[in-house]
Amino acid sequence: MDADVAAIERDGYVVIERAVGADVLDAIRVELAPYLDGGDESYRGRNDFEGFDTNRVYGLLAKCPTEAALVIHPRVLAILDALLMPGYLLSANLAINLLPGETAQGIHFDDSFYPIPRPRRPLGVSAIWAIDDFTTANGATEVIPGSHRWPDGPPPPDAEVIAVEMPAGSVVVFAGTLLHRGGANTTDRPRLAITPQYCEPWLRQQEPMMLVAGDAAADYPPELQSLLGYSIHPPFMGHIGGRHPLKTLTGMASAPAAARPARP
Repeated sequence: MDADVAAIERDGYVVIERAVGADVLDAIRVELAPYLDGGDESYRGRNDFEGFDTNRVYGLLAKCPTEAALVIHPRVLAILDALLMPGYLLSANLAINLLPGETAQGIHFDDSFYPIPRPRRPLGVSAIWAIDDFTTANGATEVIPGSHRWPDGPPPPDAEVIAVEMPAGSVVVFAGTLLHRGGANTTDRPRLAITPQYCEPWLRQQEPMMLVAGDAAADYPPELQSLLGYSIHPPFMGHIGGRHPLKTLTGMASAPAAARPARP
């Protein structure tokens, strides 16, 4: 078994350090700056879970096109290929910018909105990309190793909570059943992350990704088009008017033979 997948099966998560370079991070920061630097209240968290001292930017591909490189990073997709069914989808995709003074989230797991009792296989997989360095002080994601196998209910009082410290450009990938939280930012600087979250192809996405992408989807690579929902889960889930959804995209003459295009 691949080492990344083995780590997730054992611990519930794996860290891939420096998976993208400074050029990608710099481009993402430039594209996100209009949504983070102006103090626009529409991009502030609306409740304690989102974080009242946190910027949350949804519909991210329409605002930050460079971020597509994170969504379809080959090493992340290889993990998804092993853990989810073919034709899996991008369920959510957002930037989370913890501002100074933000408090820790409550412990939760990301596929909890699917009402199927635990313990069970994860119905989704999440990735959190460090656009800035992740440290214990600035609110690094905190995980409870092994909790992806636990039944329903709160964690025991003696549960080990580990801060996932990692340099900018790294990513932590974890099962949708892993208990975790965003940490508290006790520094005087914000901490920026991007989190694509993926789900099984037969589940409803958190964000309607085909609407989020709009006409720009015609120019996306096949891998990303499939993740948005321009794909078929056999025998026919996802069709538009009885036809493959790719046929609705400008310049697409015919649909691929497979529900998920082969990687180049």
